[in-house]
Amino acid sequence: MESSQARLFLFVFSYVRFVLAVGSAVFDAMFNGGMATTSTEIELPDVEPAAFLALLKFLYSDEVQIGPETVMTTLYTAKKYAVPALEAHCVEFLKKNLRADNAFMLLTQARLFDEPQLASLCLENIDKNTSDAINAEGFTDIDLDTLVAVLERDSLGIREVRLFNAVVRWAEAECQRQQLQVIPENKRKALGKALSLIRFPLMTIEEFAAGPAQSGILTDREVVSLFLHFTVNPKPRVEFIDRPRCCLRGKECSINRFQQVESRWGYSGTSDRIRFSVNKRIFIVGFGLYGSIHGPTDYQVNIQIIHTDSNTVLGQNDTGFSCDGSSNTFRVMFKEPVEILPTVSYTACATLKGPDSHYGTKGLRKVVHESPTTGTKTCFTFCYAAGNNNGTSVEDGQIPEIIFYT
Repeated sequence: MESSQARLFLFVFSYVRFVLAVGSAVFDAMFNGGMATTSTEIELPDVEPAAFLALLKFLYSDEVQIGPETVMTTLYTAKKYAVPALEAHCVEFLKKNLRADNAFMLLTQARLFDEPQLASLCLENIDKNTSDAINAEGFTDIDLDTLVAVLERDSLGIREVRLFNAVVRWAEAECQRQQLQVIPENKRKALGKALSLIRFPLMTIEEFAAGPAQSGILTDREVVSLFLHFTVNPKPRVEFIDRPRCCLRGKECSINRFQQVESRWGYSGTSDRIRFSVNKRIFIVGFGLYGSIHGPTDYQVNIQIIHTDSNTVLGQNDTGFSCDGSSNTFRVMFKEPVEILPTVSYTACATLKGPDSHYGTKGLRKVVHESPTTGTKTCFTFCYAAGNNNGTSVEDGQIPEIIFYT
């Protein structure tokens, strides 16, 4: 509220009393219940005069008089005095005026006033406009629980290092609110459980080294374990989430373009490549790759998706994977989802370092995935990718699986 000390004294005459009692269950109990007041003057604590005037006008004439400056206090008043129709008008006003630069402020209010539909719309707006939302002034004013609710989401559309930098700004503001010295130890204390929700493994080693590793917020043990995660195989376990954030909700899907698996595919430093296009917009999050024919082994791998016509790299990851010697595929994920547009040609690339592997045969030029829930079909069309190709083609080779969200 603008002023928690504000007091509104209302001189209640019979007609006003009747209107208030008819329109509000709270006023009805106040005037007509077992503990009803007989005074012609009542005190309404924590209610702004402009907000009460809006409530009174609504009860008299169904006229809605709210604006950006009064909507939150009016919503508070409508909830406090149980006027759901006016409450609904306030929420609808907020929905229509929801933007990236006020999404965090409205999310905080929606959580405070227990408005789950408005909170959901705020979160969806933050997903779609994450960069603009975290750069708005209201971001550093949110409470810790709201920050945690946002960081838990898999659907934020932003690089993790930029999200970390924004969270550090929030921690600095929180230290000032708590009258703590703005030093790394206090920033870590202010972040609490929110720190564990930053997905440091999604950063590049360069991003991590230049930012989080030097921030003083992480412990020495955490910094060392993350550097090992970036540089060695098999990768040691880290205490931070390594699941990619995907800018769409829905179930993960995958297609396999081969019908049979054979032995002995070698690697000499060039990429296995396959061109493809799809019939609808999707987001690719990773590949399934074949592993060793010689038992349990670790591979180093660079995966990429390239816009074929412009030769622009849209997504990549230098990583590794462990295999068990079976003919199964093994997941290798991008750090961020890669947007794929319909009827555009892309090239999937995988450069492996390791022993001979299994490979696929009897490949399909077209592979269709049908959603079991909606029945919508995603059609992949494959063709040979010329240039620096390790031999993969439509008929046989590597990169058997593509993992995606629709």
